[in-house]
Amino acid sequence: MEKSEVESYIKAGNIAKEIKNFAKEIIKSNMKLIDIAEAIDAKIDELGGESAFPVNLSLNEIAAHYTPTKDDETVAEGILKIDIGVAVDGYIADTAFSIDLTEDGKFKEMIELNEKILSEITEIIKPGVEVREVGDVAQDILEEWNEDNNSRFVMIKSLSGHSLAQDTIHAGLTISNYRNDNQNELDGAFAIEPFVTTGVGDIYEGNAGGIYVLQSDEPVRDRDAREVLKFIKEEYITRPFCLRWLEKENFGKLKFVISSLVRQGILHEYPLLIEKSKAPVSQIENTFIIADEEVWCTTG
Repeated sequence: MEKSEVESYIKAGNIAKEIKNFAKEIIKSNMKLIDIAEAIDAKIDELGGESAFPVNLSLNEIAAHYTPTKDDETVAEGILKIDIGVAVDGYIADTAFSIDLTEDGKFKEMIELNEKILSEITEIIKPGVEVREVGDVAQDILEEWNEDNNSRFVMIKSLSGHSLAQDTIHAGLTISNYRNDNQNELDGAFAIEPFVTTGVGDIYEGNAGGIYVLQSDEPVRDRDAREVLKFIKEEYITRPFCLRWLEKENFGKLKFVISSLVRQGILHEYPLLIEKSKAPVSQIENTFIIADEEVWCTTG
């Protein structure tokens, strides 16, 4: 990895850390999710970064892929996952945390376990570490916690960490949070993100969550659609985006255009990922770099 790439990853991580602290300060129970999202978007711009993807604000049993629209009335309650992506020159910091917004601290233990899992994984990240070692640590901590505390937490096995690349959130390598035989070594930039639940540990795909990504370069005839696609390719490249960002650009027939592009397969709209038994989910995530025998946790 070139020195300039490492510097950009680290700069993105520093911005992401500031954004996490900012979000923890402003988020309150019953605050509208759209107000949280717009505040985070503005803060990323203020600090000199770009949004690597729309901030995910996923409540309770929704594990991922929810971002509010500009007229969204949904409010923060229960357990809220805040998944933030910051890009500098296309190099990404991907980080997440969970907040318990209940009066009785209902989700405190689940979040503490999740934080401990990521903390213990962080201790083993070094040159030459294999994917399977991450899974071993995650599973060991989960099982020990359940035994010591008479708990019944489980890992969501179908949600995993992943490698990162320039303008690419999921760059090929899957980093599972349970015991596995994957002997691939971790290298370059990657995110570790365990998801913990009191449910069955699986997910299903729900309705569309308002997050899109360009997946085809097929030509389109409609002039409005061509203008929107040109902007998407120049502004977001291969990074995900959302409708509320495009609405600031005053495109004609925007909702119709986006729906049409999704139907044609030119855009993909991510579905909500929901815990299969509708149980609450927590998420903790940090980005790491391994390069030239050195290790950085850029967002921790």
